[in-house]
Amino acid sequence: MQLYVIVCLNSFLFSPLSGSATSGRCARSATPTEAESGGSTMDERQTTRERRIWVWLALVALLVLGACTMPLIQTPTPAAIEPAAATATPATAAVPVVATERFKDLPVGFTAEGYPFRGAPDAPVTIYEYSDFGCPFCARYYVQTEPALDDAFVRNNQARVVFRDFPIAQLHPNAPAAHVAALCVAEQGSAAAFWEMHDELFATQTVWSNLSDPQPHLVRLAEEIGVDPARFEDCVASGVMNAEIEQSLAEGQALGVTGTPTFNFVREATGENFLLVGAQPYDEFANMITALVAGETPPQASQAEAQGDAEIPFWATAGGLAPDPARPGYNLAGDLYRGNPDASVVVIEFSDFQCPYCRRHVQETQPVLDEAFVATDQVLWVFKHFPLNIHPQAEAAGVAAECAADQQKFWEMHDLLFEHVEAWSVSNPAPVFSGYAEELALDLEQFNACAAGGEALARVQQDLNDGLPFVQGTPTFIVLFNGEGRIIPGALPADRFSEALQQIIDATAQ
Repeated sequence: MQLYVIVCLNSFLFSPLSGSATSGRCARSATPTEAESGGSTMDERQTTRERRIWVWLALVALLVLGACTMPLIQTPTPAAIEPAAATATPATAAVPVVATERFKDLPVGFTAEGYPFRGAPDAPVTIYEYSDFGCPFCARYYVQTEPALDDAFVRNNQARVVFRDFPIAQLHPNAPAAHVAALCVAEQGSAAAFWEMHDELFATQTVWSNLSDPQPHLVRLAEEIGVDPARFEDCVASGVMNAEIEQSLAEGQALGVTGTPTFNFVREATGENFLLVGAQPYDEFANMITALVAGETPPQASQAEAQGDAEIPFWATAGGLAPDPARPGYNLAGDLYRGNPDASVVVIEFSDFQCPYCRRHVQETQPVLDEAFVATDQVLWVFKHFPLNIHPQAEAAGVAAECAADQQKFWEMHDLLFEHVEAWSVSNPAPVFSGYAEELALDLEQFNACAAGGEALARVQQDLNDGLPFVQGTPTFIVLFNGEGRIIPGALPADRFSEALQQIIDATAQ
């Protein structure tokens, strides 16, 4: 059974169109049974750490169907659920003050550190919810899952929820202001008022998140809740809550939080921590809480541990990325590349010639990246085909590009295909492809024979199989550096992609 975890990722920026699961990316249709990765694997000397990194990368790939991402911050835990380091958990052992208010007939209050909570202070399980008021998947969790969890576990004193601020400003630029507003409501001493503001922010997310200036709307929400308007506005203007938010972000990052929503489940009796990432189905939360209350290991943790032996595909290893001396422009894994083979950073691009977002990337972003990073030998750029079934001629275009590559003209054909998508998006694109081959001064007989044969098609399909465990849409970029992997899903603006790459390059130099 496939599980798509919905999360706003905190590794890179996702899409210039905030909040849409499909903006900036052509999403593929999920198949009933996902194909295995077709690449060879590393030998038995591959370390457990490297394998776990790749497992993490595979799991992140499941997230990107609804991913929202921002610049790299920290290496995440190697699975969607992982025991979190106890030292990184913010005050999990602290006893909260007694709840003196109720909201939606639930006890609410503030922990000793001042974090708003709902549920019994002495519940056996505490859930630290790292959330972003501007994240659409946090809103989805709030609407679809939170009410059922409250009814099943919070209301019966089995779980307590502590809210932690984790706004992703680069993706949701109005989110920090919303978090400041909620904290300034809480600053007036009422936990019930905080939770009411919390609900209003999610309920009106599509309104304030798209405003050029959200502050008047946020002020109006606070006034409707009944807080002292002057005190609220003084709090906002003081900037004191910005430091609180930065602290919450830092604590989350230290814990391994790399996206929103992320939930840190703590078994209070032992202090054991487990992270659950994304707006997952209710059953995932229920299974986690039930296991922790019973003193058992959560089933998700067992699954993550069992997946720890997955190996890195050959196409993502140093051996696979090495140049093929027999085929200029290809690496030993059979993929086209450009740039410095010895670069410390590798970007593996999964692309679809008929995808409009891939075209946007190629025409608007790639030239900037080439000039800044590829031409300066800082980044090795690798191309892999990922023709989606929603683009009926994408596979044939991939074949045409491969046949041009046999005559050392892959990148020239690559550019022509993206430039003239409309011209070959017809029922029979073969004559158009032949015209491009002639324009590039290719041996036309050799090109047509290649296109009619099966070898080039097999290479395109091999790339598709390689990407199936990790790629949910195009374009998708897998970035490898320092033995780690990151995924950038979607066509980013040049400045955002450049910022992400520069941070990685700086990290490799440390």
